[in-house]
Amino acid sequence: MPPRAAPRGGPRGGGRGGGNPRGGARGGARGGGAGAGRGGTTVGPTLVSSASHIKTVGVKRDGRAAVIKVLVNAFEATIPDATIHHYDAISPDNLPARLNLQIIKALQFEVAPRKNLFCTARLALSGTDTQEFNVPLPQANGGANPTRPPKVFKVKITLAATINPELLNRFVHGQQSHDDEATTAITACNVALRMEPNMNFPFNTRSFFIEGLEKRAIGAGLELWRGLFQSFRPGPEKVFINVDIATGLMYRQGPLIGLCLEVIGQSNPNYLSPQQGLPDHIRMKLERFIKGVQVIVEGTHHKRVVRGLSRVAANKIMFDNNGRQMSVAQYFQQKLGRPLAHPNVLCAEVGKTAMVPLEVCTVPSGQIVRKQIPPHKMNDVLTFSKKTPDERFEIIRRGIQYLGYGQSQYLSALGINVNTSRGPMEVNGRVLNAPKMIYGQNVQVGPRNGAWNMAQKKLWRPCAPIREWIVVVYENQNRFNNDRVQGMVQGLVTEARNVGITFSSNTPLVRYENGNGNIGEQMKTAGRMLFQQKKVGPTLYVVVLPENGDEIYTAVKHFGDVTQGVATQCLKSNKCARANAQYWANVLLKVNVKLGGVNSIPDPALASSLADPAIPTIVMGADVIHPAPGADGRPSFTALVSSVDRHCAKYIATDRVQEGRREIISDLKEMAVHCLNNYVNYRRAVEKAPKLKPQRLIFFRDGVSEGQFSQVIEQELTLLKKALDECDMKDCKVTFVVVGKRHHIRFKPVNDADKDRSGNAPAGLVVDRDIGHPIEFDFYLQSHGGLLGTSRSSHYSVLYDENMFNADALQALAFSLCHVYARCDALDADIVCARAKTHYDPNQGGLFSDSGTVTSQGAAQNLQAFRAHFKPLSEYAQRHMYFSVGLA
Repeated sequence: MPPRAAPRGGPRGGGRGGGNPRGGARGGARGGGAGAGRGGTTVGPTLVSSASHIKTVGVKRDGRAAVIKVLVNAFEATIPDATIHHYDAISPDNLPARLNLQIIKALQFEVAPRKNLFCTARLALSGTDTQEFNVPLPQANGGANPTRPPKVFKVKITLAATINPELLNRFVHGQQSHDDEATTAITACNVALRMEPNMNFPFNTRSFFIEGLEKRAIGAGLELWRGLFQSFRPGPEKVFINVDIATGLMYRQGPLIGLCLEVIGQSNPNYLSPQQGLPDHIRMKLERFIKGVQVIVEGTHHKRVVRGLSRVAANKIMFDNNGRQMSVAQYFQQKLGRPLAHPNVLCAEVGKTAMVPLEVCTVPSGQIVRKQIPPHKMNDVLTFSKKTPDERFEIIRRGIQYLGYGQSQYLSALGINVNTSRGPMEVNGRVLNAPKMIYGQNVQVGPRNGAWNMAQKKLWRPCAPIREWIVVVYENQNRFNNDRVQGMVQGLVTEARNVGITFSSNTPLVRYENGNGNIGEQMKTAGRMLFQQKKVGPTLYVVVLPENGDEIYTAVKHFGDVTQGVATQCLKSNKCARANAQYWANVLLKVNVKLGGVNSIPDPALASSLADPAIPTIVMGADVIHPAPGADGRPSFTALVSSVDRHCAKYIATDRVQEGRREIISDLKEMAVHCLNNYVNYRRAVEKAPKLKPQRLIFFRDGVSEGQFSQVIEQELTLLKKALDECDMKDCKVTFVVVGKRHHIRFKPVNDADKDRSGNAPAGLVVDRDIGHPIEFDFYLQSHGGLLGTSRSSHYSVLYDENMFNADALQALAFSLCHVYARCDALDADIVCARAKTHYDPNQGGLFSDSGTVTSQGAAQNLQAFRAHFKPLSEYAQRHMYFSVGLA
């Protein structure tokens, strides 16, 4: 990991590029600064600020206030009191985590006892503090076969660093930079934290899974296990252990043949017989699912890994057994002393040439599925994962016994104590006042808990009249007949009139189509029919989808966003068939922004001066979406969403394809130039603004881990500033904020009176003390009201800020933007990234299918192919908010 240094910011130097534009501790004491939005009142205790010479990756902290008590899923811990010796271990690359753990365990307890990668005593290695060890591992020799010698791994250990634990103490008290040494010390604490459970339970990255805590079978050969995530974290003046619930997707234990039948939805074992017509595509689907699964073969005690499935049955696979030709079925009858129950069923390949009948294989418990969750099982996973705050904290309380902090020899060796007796930590927060939303005719609405009622309200700026439109129904006509279509049309047109949208025609062209056909051609045909009848093309397609209509939805998006360049709105048949006025109002919010309208704006007086004409402001949000695990050679997609209007309420987007798993947005300069030019053009043409160039750029970046902060701020900030230079906007000041959603911090109000109806903390909760970064400017903001489960706050980390926002101002600004429909933050960029996948012809198979993978050797050629076939957004999509969530 690179040193945690101040951001360099680009080539210009000075205030624009040279170092952190903040400099000092931002207003003196953390708790004592004057707070915007609070009348300049000094609130909260005064804390010692970090020393001025301390370097940070992001901006340093400033004032804080606390008016609400919440529990956080974290437990106080102590800082290590032992010196940490860090050793690099170099072993064969690309080994599974479990195998690496077995190698190190064998090295520690058998080859070189009492040795570890992080040690409290310096190892007696050679004079250069490096030594190579041979580590025999019987279980890696193809199944722990006693007739074969154990596989030997060479492990080279080298002393990398010696760390005094005092630096962690200095770091959390703002007296030590977040440099390599601090990072290594935190890593060592996390390794010690996870060693005990990882030795005893199935684990995946930072979580481990416990069969006895909770388990649920969900069919298709899968079961869900409840697990626990844990992480050693530094905070202001303390360290703590963040503990959260986790969900593990496991292969269902039991007979392999039963698992195979469950995967393909069959009950008769003879269905798996090639002689009886097992379709090859079913065999291949099954092979993809069970490839890599460990099984125990009857009559043995060691595990074998499934490499594939045979094409013929056990009674047809012949081999030479000591000079005698015999079938696999005959061999196992001889070995087990009984005939196979299903000799005509195919076999599992468990070695280069070893074939084993499915019925003699058992899948042991606790094997994590390291593939994508099947789409039809996603709801089961979400249902299992969603827990109310009370349920979540109760599971954590019960799970404490499995953490074994008091019994861990690894924690004891470092001198780390974790206090679980007092329960989760109690921290201070406050609840921001929601901004007033302005609708048509300057009607003000006051959101409550992140929601508000649109009844009797006109849109701020309705889209142009919808001249002609088309309804395409993919639901069965018996379930969604013409009466339901007419009821849908009437409900949509009536509510449109109420909110200010005009349908010039109340009689759209209606077409029933088969979802198994060519969706794009069907939509084009409907458009041609309308043109023949009315001599004008459609402004809008309303598409009614059946249940499980995901593929149709994808094709519709491709047609609207890329091929044809027209607004599409998809509806679920079961919802729109019984819809009320509120449902249609929500649908029209989506339609309005897709057609160029603006639904509402935050009250300019309360939106942190976003709409101040003296300081024109542009807001951007960026994200990268990476290919699924195992999808080698596939690209990543990048997106940039940007405001174009004075109120930061109307947005455009642009997207690209780039090298897979690369986090830095390679084309950010070109994407930003596109958005900056659109901002100027829109404000000139629509708003007749006297000041066209933005003077503030607020950039929200999603999907960046803490370890990548330095890299992102150094590279992407430089690209942003180059874009500003190219557009002759050198005076525009930049604020660069990373928005994280993939964290494990959760909150629960201490007092019942502070809970919303879902048991969560109210919308507007801000926590910026006790659990944030020890030095840098960050905060957790819960912008929405709870619905199901435990609400997840967004974690804002301010990495660069030339606009000199104090904490209150930036928190109010972020909260205000969260109330703008189809807002520009990490969420919109995330949606655009996801939709970038639809820029390929849905009828194009092979390389562009979801299941298509390629070898890493051909990654460069494949990237060229992906770029060549990537369809740019249509002119319509480039000017409108096509990315507003399209399914209602």
